[in-house]
Amino acid sequence: MHLQRPGASIRARPFFLVADDKAVPERQAAAMFELSLNGATARLALNRPAALNAIAIDGWFQLASAADEAVGSGARALIVSSAPGGAFSAGADISEFDSFRDDAEARSAFRRAMRHGLDTLADLPIPTIALVEGACFGAGVALAMACDIRVAGPKARFAITPAKLGVAYPQEDVYRLVSLVGPGQASRLLFGAEIIDAREAARIGLVEWAIEGEAEPAVEPFAAAVAANDEESLRVLKRAVRLASLGTSQDEGQDRAFESLLGSEAVTERLAAHRSRRK
Repeated sequence: MHLQRPGASIRARPFFLVADDKAVPERQAAAMFELSLNGATARLALNRPAALNAIAIDGWFQLASAADEAVGSGARALIVSSAPGGAFSAGADISEFDSFRDDAEARSAFRRAMRHGLDTLADLPIPTIALVEGACFGAGVALAMACDIRVAGPKARFAITPAKLGVAYPQEDVYRLVSLVGPGQASRLLFGAEIIDAREAARIGLVEWAIEGEAEPAVEPFAAAVAANDEESLRVLKRAVRLASLGTSQDEGQDRAFESLLGSEAVTERLAAHRSRRK
């Protein structure tokens, strides 16, 4: 695959998880994730509007493939959003659930596919920003939580609804939810399955930024500002935040990285540029 610049999109190759945990190319399902690059900012857009961007099993592997390609393109920041005019994501594609009833392997394959996509996104070395506009339900919330920063437009709506369907929520995603909003608010969202708006999502900590007006014009320059920063510094800082979120206050690897960056050529160059601008 070749990434096109700027604003042009590429189609992610679909994959399917087989019983031995190997991802192999499968049927050519319609790609629902489109990747584009604008400068040093990549965008991964969900584009399955007829299904409210519900993510099928194939889609989780498309997500992982496109996320990896965003990093390979040289991008320093990634926006995850929906194509204009639709829901962010209605969650997992429940039309596939009928096949799970009598097929334990299919149930396991679904869980592992979802984990592969979400954890690949969460583990990217570059900062990721979820731009949520419209409905963000179920696994769609898990997708947003796998990003570093969540931004909600004025029409964003959030709900975690597995209890209504008689299913559960993956433990890894419950962990991320509790880390963001605390156990009380997590229980409220999981047990009540209620829909909350962008302002309430920001109040409880599910999103970091609720935008009253049009969200796109605010997010693009923020992502560009992130991408303009030093690549290695961003990588080390992202790892520092991840470690802190897991309760780690000291880490020898981070200490070494801190000291190494102080002596890096990038610091010398950026300090020189900073001093020249002050003259």
